[in-house]
Amino acid sequence: MRVLVLAVALCGAAANPISAQESCSDPAALIQLDARWEKALLDSDADFLATLVAEDFIWVHDHASMVDTRQSLLNRLSDPASGGDTRSRTSSDVVAHILGSTGVVTGFTVVDRGPSPTRYNFMRTYVEVSGRCLLLANHTMAIPQTGG
Repeated sequence: MRVLVLAVALCGAAANPISAQESCSDPAALIQLDARWEKALLDSDADFLATLVAEDFIWVHDHASMVDTRQSLLNRLSDPASGGDTRSRTSSDVVAHILGSTGVVTGFTVVDRGPSPTRYNFMRTYVEVSGRCLLLANHTMAIPQTGG
């Protein structure tokens, strides 16, 4: 009976889409994990983000207008009154740079909150800790719109 319970629990854990990946050393997998970060932000998926972001996580927003820690990010996403007006998040030109057990993902994300979308340049640093790939740092910078 104990073996059956363990087998069912392991199958459930393997099928659980909210757990972070194990290694930061595969560029394609890291880019895929980063896409899950973007989707989790769009969906306000605090459960997934709680498994992804490191305890010492820091997110420096546009021109240091706001700095999120792990706790402030999770609190904001868990609070229904915090907004949720984002219509879409679309990434492009995403590249993973790997050195040892650290991966840096760079690219652009267009965030549509209305009335017009904002394009951001981002750089996120993932580190492998105890066999898990965690997001340690994120920096986003809005790219000014150029007049026509």
